[in-house]
Amino acid sequence: MRTACSMTATHQDAEDLVQETFARILARPRQIGHRADQRYLLRALRNTWIDAHRARRARPVAVGADALDAVAARSGDPGGTLLDARLARGAITDLSRNLRAAIVAVDMLGLSYRDAARALRIPQGTLQSRLSRARDRVSSKLLAY
Repeated sequence: MRTACSMTATHQDAEDLVQETFARILARPRQIGHRADQRYLLRALRNTWIDAHRARRARPVAVGADALDAVAARSGDPGGTLLDARLARGAITDLSRNLRAAIVAVDMLGLSYRDAARALRIPQGTLQSRLSRARDRVSSKLLAY
């Protein structure tokens, strides 16, 4: 679920993404080895997200910029940790699809570089490069706040 949350803008979208992914997986049952389970699920989640993102791109939805401020004001979170988590998730959501996939696979799922590269079907050096750029962009956005 954490992976889906980092890919989508809202918790509800993440729940929908996970549900759609499992519906697709269960519609076409197949045998996968124990070692490949996590990589397979990550790839299936990523592919489902890409399909949903392409469909959504055809009909964009505008959201008010002060919607997050209203939620943060009502949260009563004196430490600001809830807002910080939302800012971090927003910074990850703003990344390109390739950079987001890299940071989610390694930093959210905890996959090794080798396993993440296999799951994303890219060379390990490419994964490390994308991960470095993704981390730089997320940290610069968070420092700007």
